[in-house]
Formats: sequence, C-alpha cells, structure tokens
Amino acid sequence: MARVYGLTGSIGMGKSAVATMFAKAGVPVFDADAEVHDMQGSGGAALPAIEARFPGTTGPSGLDRAKMAAIVLAHPQERKALEAIIHPMVQARRITFLRRHRARPLVILDIPLLFELHHERRLHGVIVVSAPAWKQRLRVLARPGMTEAKFRRIVALQVPDALKRARADHIIETGTTFDRTRGQVWRLLACLLGRAGR
Repeated sequence: MARVYGLTGSIGMGKSAVATMFAKAGVPVFDADAEVHDMQGSGGAALPAIEARFPGTTGPSGLDRAKMAAIVLAHPQERKALEAIIHPMVQARRITFLRRHRARPLVILDIPLLFELHHERRLHGVIVVSAPAWKQRLRVLARPGMTEAKFRRIVALQVPDALKRARADHIIETGTTFDRTRGQVWRLLACLLGRAGR
C-alpha cells in the first residue's frame, strides 16, 4: 500500500507550486481544489445540490463564485452548508484516487483545509508549505479582485501558519528562490521514498 502524505499551507504560501513539483517528479497528487472546481464547473456533479440550497448561485457556466463568496463571507454559518455538500463528494473522489494508486510507494493529498478538517489523523505525515507573512500578503494581494479586507477574512478562517508549522512533520520554505524550493522538495522526496523502501 502507498504511504499517504498530506500537503497543506495557508493562502499565498506556494502550495500549488510545490504540489506541481511533486507531480513533475512522478508522485501521484490528489488536488482537492481542482476536484472542487471540477464539481462546481459547467455540468459539475455538485451543481444541483448547490442550486437547491443556494438558489440563483449556479448557471450554464457553473457556480457563480463571486456570488457564493459574498454569501459565505457575509454569513459564515452558510459555509458549513456548502461544505456539507462538497466535502463528502471530495472524500469519495479521494478514496477512488487512493485505490487507483495503492501500488505506488507514496502519494500526496493536496488539501488546503487539511488541519481545519482534521484529515491529518489518517496520514503517514503532513507537509506544510510556508513563507514569511509579508511575502504571503504580497502574493495574495497581487491576485485579480483581491483586497486587503478580503485577504484578512480568508486568513481569519484558516489555521494560523505558526500552528500549521508546529503540527507539521515536514516544512517546505517558499520564501526563497524557486530553485531552492525545488531542491527542498527533491530532498524530502528522497527521504520519503527511502522510508517507503524505494
């Protein structure tokens, strides 16, 4: 059976870039965000349930993300209703992914809300991607449509980076150059493969 490691990190920390590095190195990576986007896109499996609970938030092109974001940011309790629709569907896809890759030495589960959802309990280890707060802020505020207020609301919903680091089994620092970050990934991968007996 494959050894299963979780990959997580707060917004703007470079988690997606690190996940891509693992994937390019040949490690199967389950991207929870990509699965959610697929389920919420045009013809997505989650759209009927979302429309039933949040009328007017979906259409031919899928979920109206701006409209949904406004709802859950203004009414935090509504986030739980959305999560109750999405999380079981993501879990089902994750189970299928793990079965498909069970013969591999290791796999990575890229889960942004790993600690928030307590998924660390079922893993061989957790890899946290981290960067200095000032760099995180610059990265996020450079995104289209992002504002300081929105950034602060998002961060407030996530487990603080310091706590993620304290609970991590491995940390990838992305506050440095791309090549140095990639070097950290390669070294960690060699270590994890060694533990898997490969």
